[in-house]
Amino acid sequence: MNLCDQNWIVQAERHVENKVGRQVDSKRNLTIDAFFDFICPWCLIGKRNLEKAIAVFGGLRSDAQVKVRWRSHQLLPYTPLNGLPYQDFCRERLGGPEAVIARRAEVQRAGSEAGIDFAFDRISVLPNTAAAHELIAFAANRLGEAQRATLVDRVLVAYFLEGEDIGDREVLERLGQDCGLDGESLKTHLTQWVRRVDGIGRRVSRHQSRVRGVPHFVFSTGYTFSGVHSPEVIAALMVSATRN
Repeated sequence: MNLCDQNWIVQAERHVENKVGRQVDSKRNLTIDAFFDFICPWCLIGKRNLEKAIAVFGGLRSDAQVKVRWRSHQLLPYTPLNGLPYQDFCRERLGGPEAVIARRAEVQRAGSEAGIDFAFDRISVLPNTAAAHELIAFAANRLGEAQRATLVDRVLVAYFLEGEDIGDREVLERLGQDCGLDGESLKTHLTQWVRRVDGIGRRVSRHQSRVRGVPHFVFSTGYTFSGVHSPEVIAALMVSATRN
């Protein structure tokens, strides 16, 4: 079932506001596959809102545990490995300077509500995100769930708030090391990885065909939703997903 239906969201939001979620007889665990890309500002907003939603959900359903799995989805897989000029790309893709200003204002407003102060003027490179996703894949069996979430957040912040080129392997090595990865092992892995990829640097996920945009969330109970929603709405959807 797709929970993007507006009626579902309204009903679920009321459910949270009234705090009348039904209790179940047995413990219900919820796994969320979160599809994202590092060049999407909505993904950083969605991640922060999801984290707040999990905290709200924990207060409503203390008998349930939530696990988040971060899934790679390249929005622009054919971006050159050395990237493109970011500001020029935005103007061309959106249709000119005025369109860029309008879109960024929209993102800034949503980001402000999530406590994020985007710094688009600091960004000079639109990166190919394959190496950044490879960093997360490398961390999968080396860091705990909380550390992996921190690493995802750290790379997004480095790009959107600090203007770092997250297509640069040296930048990724530093960010990974800051989040608990062994620097030498990571450097060796990324060096070997880049030798195996073609000049395009496309990193195709097995989920690529069924995910059309990000952020996109898939619950282990079968529910899905896309885009950015408030923490309260997401928490309500989580309650609904584990109600029966």
